[in-house]
Amino acid sequence: MRIKGKVERSDLEGGYFTFSDGKETYKLEGGGKDLLAVGVAAEVEGKVKKDGMGIGFGMPVLKVKSYKILAGSN
Repeated sequence: MRIKGKVERSDLEGGYFTFSDGKETYKLEGGGKDLLAVGVAAEVEGKVKKDGMGIGFGMPVLKVKSYKILAGSN
C-alpha cells in the first residue's frame, strides 16, 4: 500500500508518531529520523495492520517498507 500524507505526534503513553492522509490516521512503525518528525509530508509504502494491540490500540499500524520525503515538509 502506498499513502501520501503528513506525520504528526501523539503524546499518549510516552508518545508515538502518526501518519495521516486526511481520511485515515495510522500509527507509524519504522522509518528514519527524516520521516519521524512533526509536519513532514511524505509518500510511504508499507503494510497496514489493523489488529495491533498496545499503544494506539484501535488505530491501524502502518509498517514502513520505504518512503519518500515530499517537497514542502515542515
